[in-house]
Amino acid sequence: MVNTICAISTPYGSGGIAVIRVSGSEAIAIVDRLFRGRKALADCDGGTVHYGSLVQGDEVIDDVLVSVFRAPHSFTGEDTVEIACHGSIFIQHEVLQALIDLGCRMAKPGEFTQRAFLNGKMDLTKAEAVADLIAAQTKAGKDLALKQLRGGVTAELDSLRERLLKLTSLIELELDFADHEELEFADRGELRSLAEEINAKLTRLTDSFRTGNAIRNGVSVAIVGATNAGKSTLLNALVGEERAIVSDIDGTTRDTIEDSVVIDGILFRFIDTAGIRDTSDRIEALGIERSRRAINEAMIIIEVIDATNPQPMTDLPEERVIRVWNKSDLKAQGADMEISAKRGEIEPLRRQLIKRAGLQSTTETIISNVRHYEALCRGREAICRVQQGLADGLSGEFLSMDLQDCLNALGEVTGQITSQEVLNNIFSKFCIGK
Repeated sequence: MVNTICAISTPYGSGGIAVIRVSGSEAIAIVDRLFRGRKALADCDGGTVHYGSLVQGDEVIDDVLVSVFRAPHSFTGEDTVEIACHGSIFIQHEVLQALIDLGCRMAKPGEFTQRAFLNGKMDLTKAEAVADLIAAQTKAGKDLALKQLRGGVTAELDSLRERLLKLTSLIELELDFADHEELEFADRGELRSLAEEINAKLTRLTDSFRTGNAIRNGVSVAIVGATNAGKSTLLNALVGEERAIVSDIDGTTRDTIEDSVVIDGILFRFIDTAGIRDTSDRIEALGIERSRRAINEAMIIIEVIDATNPQPMTDLPEERVIRVWNKSDLKAQGADMEISAKRGEIEPLRRQLIKRAGLQSTTETIISNVRHYEALCRGREAICRVQQGLADGLSGEFLSMDLQDCLNALGEVTGQITSQEVLNNIFSKFCIGK
């Protein structure tokens, strides 16, 4: 299989500049066959940039800047060349084709980052953070991805895993001396304290997933209430455009309508739901069923009450509800929060949404990746079995199995233990050129 890969690393389309990345054992030699500058790239130091032209045969493809990175001091850990050419789509394709003609192949999605992982330049959590950083839609999302890229998750898990591995090794040593039942190398009191500490930390990390998922994918907010309470008008006011049809006819909204907006650096996903009431209309009934589902799944619920005709709902989970009285321009109620969605007078609601989201900056590690969450849940289940085994006085043989399960789960997060199938699945979701 061809070892040297190439791809466009900048977004597809025309622009001022495009960057084409080449990585592999022949990267410098292949680009050197096209490059015409003051000296050959083979004679250039790593970490340097050179001006020249790319020439194929007698034809100049483009004038370029070429950055040279020598292994292992590159993103991938391999010899790497980055070609900054003019952003014409035609020129980009010409450069790529010339590279392929000389022995490169097109990179697969995420293959540059996968090589960085395989060459020990980063662990799996950092590799996944690269994709999260590219996809970040808000400051909160960017900050979370940067923290993970800088090793926030890795440092915490490595510390736990190292201590756990030490005690697991001592228990394994006991098993080697099974004929001497009186020998006990691993202090059970120390193991009990460590298991308790690990359980507490894994519980905190798994509990943080709700916050991390909200930062990464947005805080889900269901807008609910009786028909004609002003839910669609409120959605339009929140997102700043005519997203939903507004009418004074009851039952206009028959399906959930979703849109997103960033408020104070936090992404909110607002779901306008069908007005909940008894109806014989089958289509409207389906919409109401979806409304109920949105209520169950939402982090925050805005109940919109028509101040001119109050019909509060009685079956909402109060801990997630923000209750607003709409149409304050028509009739004031003296309620805790009055708004006029029609006039766009919703600032008190916006402030309350930010407060309820609870996504203020924190120094604690936050989990935002589903794969990490599932692995940590398995790790916590295993350490709970260890705690129960210690309480029941189980032998080291049984404790060792559960300790190993916990170690494996923690190792899966950082990539110390993983399968090729998992790696392929992770990196296939990356964009080409990264």
